[in-house]
Amino acid sequence: MPGIDECLTEAMTLPGARGASLVDWTSGLALGTAGESPVGDHETTAAETAELARSAAEFDTFLATDDDSGGGGDDGRPEKAGGPPVEDLIVTTRAGYHVLRFVETSFDSSVFLHLWLDRGTGNLALARMRLRDIAEKLVLG
Repeated sequence: MPGIDECLTEAMTLPGARGASLVDWTSGLALGTAGESPVGDHETTAAETAELARSAAEFDTFLATDDDSGGGGDDGRPEKAGGPPVEDLIVTTRAGYHVLRFVETSFDSSVFLHLWLDRGTGNLALARMRLRDIAEKLVLG
């Protein structure tokens, strides 16, 4: 089963991939990086993307609906499942795409894969599907 470096190397084989990282969204630290960073520094990129991921993972707006989770809690609000309710986030810029894929882990599921794609050569649909596969086989620990 592949670890962090192998998964990031695989992510970099995607068409248009410019950079990839595995980030802990609670601390904002990069656990591994490959390729370039949009701002020239992987740690800055990790901290900034972690803010976005943390917002999506913690805000009630993005909780699973009754249709998604199979039921709500006693207060009528949807129940939070094991990991973050969000599968991935996509941010489109004039020059590229940023795909953040949450990774479910056996511990606290507080990590995500960040893939930065060139807009002209990247394939967003393919990247999203492949990032899902990479996240599912990633072994942490």
